[in-house]
Amino acid sequence: MEKGRAFEMNPVLVVNSALSGLSKAEQKVAELVLHDPEFVMFASITDVAERAHVGETTVIRVCRKLGYRGYQEFKLALAQHSAIPQEAVGGPIETSDTLETVLRKIAQYNTQTLHDTANMLSPALVKQAADLVQGARRIYIVGVGSSGITALDLQYRLLRIGRQAYCDADSHKAAMMCALATEEDVVIGISASGSTKDVIDALTIAQKNRAAVICVTNHARSPITQLARVALLTAAREAPLEGGAVGTKIAQMHVLDALASVIALNDREFSLQAMELTAEAVVDKLL
Repeated sequence: MEKGRAFEMNPVLVVNSALSGLSKAEQKVAELVLHDPEFVMFASITDVAERAHVGETTVIRVCRKLGYRGYQEFKLALAQHSAIPQEAVGGPIETSDTLETVLRKIAQYNTQTLHDTANMLSPALVKQAADLVQGARRIYIVGVGSSGITALDLQYRLLRIGRQAYCDADSHKAAMMCALATEEDVVIGISASGSTKDVIDALTIAQKNRAAVICVTNHARSPITQLARVALLTAAREAPLEGGAVGTKIAQMHVLDALASVIALNDREFSLQAMELTAEAVVDKLL
């Protein structure tokens, strides 16, 4: 199918029409889409590959045969044509909801996301990540899009407690940072989907340089976790049309706040001294 036209049609119908022309392995992916489109819409590429009993490259190949540039674009099209309402918890947000109801549902969703993330956060993994960061010469933080904003916030937090943290949301600069990383450094990758290409590419470079990789993601089985020595998981459920959802950012910030707090507590005297110095450095900037 001609690229671009795929978005004009319901992806489920596109899959159904192309089914007979796919290989046996590709048909397994197509049948999963037909039988459970909601699962596919929220799943990582690794989840889909495992459930269909095929490789990740097969999933990508199917998406491209259907006229999409890749799996993420296919998920976006699926979301655009889905009858599944946007969830905000406490139930989906409906056009008939009052403003008070909308605000209550959003608050319930964000609260539940934070609660779920806190419950699934492993103290042992947080400690392992904190130990890696504390022993690192430099900390490089990689994230793009909305996760890039989270990455910048982490850099700020680590600088305040005296850690040599570097972050750049530009994908080229991120790749160059990781090319300079060594086994003495730690690289922290942030990606809600766990499949963001620019982040994966940068972390792959860092891993080849033997830098310790830590990741923060919604998906336990995704490309980013395969590169990480430590994977810190968040519990936000983000649909393709909700990229950058506040609930996802709240979950990420909770995990990273926990990480930075443990690092600061591990070397309390050094961290307090750094906080005093950095506070003094900007005191004249405040009215």
